Amino acid sequence: MGLKPYLLRLHRWITLVFALPLLGIIVSGLVLSLEPLAQRQAPAAPLTEARLLGFLDRYDPDGKATGFSVRTYDQLVRLSGVGEDGTVDVGLASGEEVETEGLAEWFGWARGLHERLLLDLGWLVTASTVAMIALAVLGVAMGWPRLRNTLGGWHAGMAWLTLPLVVLSPLTGLFIVMGVGTGGAPAGPRGERVPIRAAVSAVARDHDLASLTSLRMRGGRLVARIYEGNRLSTYVVTREGLQPAPTNWSRALHEGNWHALLGTTFNTLLSLVLIGLWGTGLVIWARRRFRKRRPRALQSARAAASG
Repeated sequence: MGLKPYLLRLHRWITLVFALPLLGIIVSGLVLSLEPLAQRQAPAAPLTEARLLGFLDRYDPDGKATGFSVRTYDQLVRLSGVGEDGTVDVGLASGEEVETEGLAEWFGWARGLHERLLLDLGWLVTASTVAMIALAVLGVAMGWPRLRNTLGGWHAGMAWLTLPLVVLSPLTGLFIVMGVGTGGAPAGPRGERVPIRAAVSAVARDHDLASLTSLRMRGGRLVARIYEGNRLSTYVVTREGLQPAPTNWSRALHEGNWHALLGTTFNTLLSLVLIGLWGTGLVIWARRRFRKRRPRALQSARAAASG
């Protein structure tokens, strides 16, 4: 009989045990896959050095801001470390403080679901990621399927045709958690305090500020994330200027920031495939369970009728 029936049974049980967390991770991944392309939307008004420094002068006169993010998909700049709530949103077109729930709220919700399942459940996300890799390995171990126009045939066909992406996505997610593929520590002394205004001027010397997505402290260093073409690059801001940080390939591949258009396309298609695999897998299991119970119910009914 071989190992295939046992591998198939293990495949089904892993799917059932992790069905709900996997659904949350996959659906949130679909939402997050759109973020790189959304971030490439042009600002409603030119984002010049003078304009950005003007925002800081008006809303952070005491120089307490710890960083900011430019969200062109919502047409605003979010200043961190200022205001009553710790953040102030400034409209790119008006320059006035705004209160709006845009795409950033959806992306933030999706990131919380993707990384923690909206609770402190990062361990379950990691376990579900390992389970997804195990499901792919078990699928390969069961051998090349017979491609038929059935639900099972479509399930197997989708999995095999997209196998590299199906494996790459959870694998890079696991690498992020393990710190693999980060490229090492970035340049620049840790803990060096560079004023935000000076950092804005340093970025503006070499880059279009419309391509700047964020400027914030990470690991004791002030880090700028800037789109260069369609690729999101990271720089450490020092008093001498910008120092390129090593590319975190695990994160770039996982989030699609290696190329805004292609990364968004691949991750969106992969998320749709994973939703299809999740749904067809559970339907196949449910049909199998129903077929097993139906003969038993018929036998019981016949026994009752004959008695």
